[in-house]
Amino acid sequence: MYAPNFTAKGYEVWMLDYPGFGKSTGPFTEQKLYDYALVMYKLARSRFKPSEIIIYGKSLGTGIAAELAAVRDCRRLILETPCYSMQSLLRHYLPIYPVGNMIHYRFPTNEYLPAVTAPVTIFHGTGDGIILYSNAERLKPLLKPGDEFITIEKGTHNNLNDFSLFHQKLDSVLER
Repeated sequence: MYAPNFTAKGYEVWMLDYPGFGKSTGPFTEQKLYDYALVMYKLARSRFKPSEIIIYGKSLGTGIAAELAAVRDCRRLILETPCYSMQSLLRHYLPIYPVGNMIHYRFPTNEYLPAVTAPVTIFHGTGDGIILYSNAERLKPLLKPGDEFITIEKGTHNNLNDFSLFHQKLDSVLER
């Protein structure tokens, strides 16, 4: 569903399976996810210059994408429906629990974003009931001049691809 947005502009799309899903094996840990992303990046670098690589993450994958873009050069980082951090997200759903002590996955996008030197584009919908817009909006102060936070009015967690604004902005950042 998302690959055509990129292949139509002449990009190759590489996706990885999380450990334990698809053909990937091994333990599902946060560090393993970062390690897999780095291996994928190194494979891409064997064929492409950093100026030709766009790192894209959606939902849970935005923390992984932000971490990778913080430690490796790329043309652009695109985040769709990101959360500020896993801890901040869970605090909304479990406000009386010490979620910091309970969670195994941190995905602190807020900590990685300031180290990203590439341009950043964030897409988020105001109707997202999984990762609330207000949670993602906390990332705005971390953006550099020229970065974009694109608000899709009434967009939900899984339907931003249905909005013309999403395609207009995505097409503009994918232009070569």
